[in-house]
Amino acid sequence: MDLPIIDEITRVPSPAPLPQALAFDGEWLWMGSWETQRVYGISPQQFVVREETDAPGKPVGCVAVGDELRFVCSEENDSRFIRRFVPGHGFKSEKTPCPDDTGSFLAFDGSHLWLSQRYAKRVLELDGDVSVRRTIVLDAQIVGIVAVEGALYASTWHGSAGGGCKLARIDPVTGAFEYVAALAFAGISLAHDGARFWTNDTRANAIVAFVIAPRS
Repeated sequence: MDLPIIDEITRVPSPAPLPQALAFDGEWLWMGSWETQRVYGISPQQFVVREETDAPGKPVGCVAVGDELRFVCSEENDSRFIRRFVPGHGFKSEKTPCPDDTGSFLAFDGSHLWLSQRYAKRVLELDGDVSVRRTIVLDAQIVGIVAVEGALYASTWHGSAGGGCKLARIDPVTGAFEYVAALAFAGISLAHDGARFWTNDTRANAIVAFVIAPRS
């Protein structure tokens, strides 16, 4: 099936190499760099860094939860933990192991966290204690997730020979999914600011805002 290519609205240089985690909190974009192991709070209008702090490991994925953020961090021996981050105060000391010690990206639907497991090709709905409520299985590696207007969207990687990067829309109730767009690069992490999606073109050290092009 031919998919429309996303419409890029903005492409800007990342403030640090290898942008990885990405979230929007209603005011700022938050980006975590795989290389520097730091987190950057960025004004999406001027694209100026307003806050910067060390992460307790490599920041893999993140999402805004109210006035805080949650990060998946890769720590010693690549063990994966979910940590609280409070803007202006940094990371809190408590950490929660990811189920099966694996997790990549996070979404929040207003009630529950969703955690993707990239190579297991699945998304987990989590309870408050990070126990698994439900599992949705896709057919490709998941390299970003975000909740938008009652749906989950996933950036999926099918390999260069299998179609590259595709954006899937998932029904979080039934688990059914469909592909709605293609990306010309591997879109690592997903965020949404109410009007546009944001993702990282990590290989180009760029942060990209886009919308889904209508089908012709």
